[in-house]
Amino acid sequence: MSKKLYIKTWGCQMNVYDSKKMADVLAPLGYAPVDEPDTADLMILNTCHIREKATEKVFSDLGRLRDIKKEKAGQGQKALIAVAGCVAQAEGDVILQRANYVDMIVGPQAYHKLPEMILKANGGERAINTDFPPESKFDHLPGESAPQGPSAFLSVQEGCDKFCTFCVVPYTRGAEYSRPPEQVLAEARRLADSGAKEIMLLGQNVNAYHGGNLDLAGLIAAIADINGVERIRYMTSHPRDMNDNLIAAHRDIPQLMPFMHLPVQSGSDRILELMNRKHTAAEYLEIIAKQRAARPDIAFSSDFIVGFPGETDADHQATMELARQVNFASCYSFKYSSRPGTPGAVMGGIVPEDVKDARLQELQALLFAQQKAYNEATVGKVVPVLFDRKGEKPGQLLGKTPHMQSVYVDAPERLFGQTIDIEITRAYQNGITGTIVTTPETLIPNEPPTPTEREAA
Repeated sequence: MSKKLYIKTWGCQMNVYDSKKMADVLAPLGYAPVDEPDTADLMILNTCHIREKATEKVFSDLGRLRDIKKEKAGQGQKALIAVAGCVAQAEGDVILQRANYVDMIVGPQAYHKLPEMILKANGGERAINTDFPPESKFDHLPGESAPQGPSAFLSVQEGCDKFCTFCVVPYTRGAEYSRPPEQVLAEARRLADSGAKEIMLLGQNVNAYHGGNLDLAGLIAAIADINGVERIRYMTSHPRDMNDNLIAAHRDIPQLMPFMHLPVQSGSDRILELMNRKHTAAEYLEIIAKQRAARPDIAFSSDFIVGFPGETDADHQATMELARQVNFASCYSFKYSSRPGTPGAVMGGIVPEDVKDARLQELQALLFAQQKAYNEATVGKVVPVLFDRKGEKPGQLLGKTPHMQSVYVDAPERLFGQTIDIEITRAYQNGITGTIVTTPETLIPNEPPTPTEREAA
């Protein structure tokens, strides 16, 4: 008998990948994904612990799931609730104390144990697994039960040994681990065979990858040889692990897209030292310069934290200056939020919230202006766009340029999954729009062109 599975995912691309893998693990048990929890037999919250008050957000959603579970019980039906991910790993004890209706708590390294945990929970026991097992979970995860689509995630590295003082990842994901290249390549081939044309390689410190005799550049070269793989991307990288091989790969491997997400966090050397980043602002800028020399059209994205303990106005202005020097295509920026158990949580020099707000607004005004200017520079150009999503309205497809810009185009659904030349006509802060450049490949014989295609022609 078919059962229904609801998974809500917070956080990074790794969590998105993990949610897909949980669905793959549960598919042989008869669980089919649904978009809403009301009809589900198993409800999973796959959580993120990066931001402040993450646990409270989990409990807010758990209250809704508790009500659904109670209503089902009144109808003689059984539903299980699981909390997965980094909040489960870091604060499983808190969940146990506050939510006795939660049936399972599973950390990021134990998803392959879900079938036996469900068996235990169905027997009336609470199932908890937040261990860091000596064996890799990847050795036990099944192949994909359903295609991911034209653009697919592939986890190649997990965990972190950097111990930045603001970050919980080393405590929730464990030590750095690189999957064996033969395992990664086998999964990449399966993804390509199922229709994936773009593969995003994931890792907490993905450029720290060292599997067998391959570093990340070597792994990318091997994936580029797989038939059907048109585009390769990777994130997230750490400046300490950016080597000349990877920089050269952007120059030498056509499938490796000209886009790099390289978090810097601050432009102040003093704050970088307090953060235990182990790089300076000058070293970061040197990486940017070397990469631009190798691939002049490359676009850069980054992460910034404002208001770290001890940050002064001078430190903040150093961050502003670094952002001006790099001129980013897109960025993520946040106010510092204290994470329990990290060294940053016990540092002195707390920055007042109103000061954090003002600094964040100043930084974001600069970053947003840079992003819009980057998009506006694309207007009038013809760029290849891989259509990997369908729009909310009929006749609209969404895709990405090689530089990771989101593109919205009126286009027939039959072009979904294809890479099509688009002339960019308009730019916004968060995306661009354009029209199809009509070629024989975009028109099917005996089928009249759409109005958009006629205009483009």
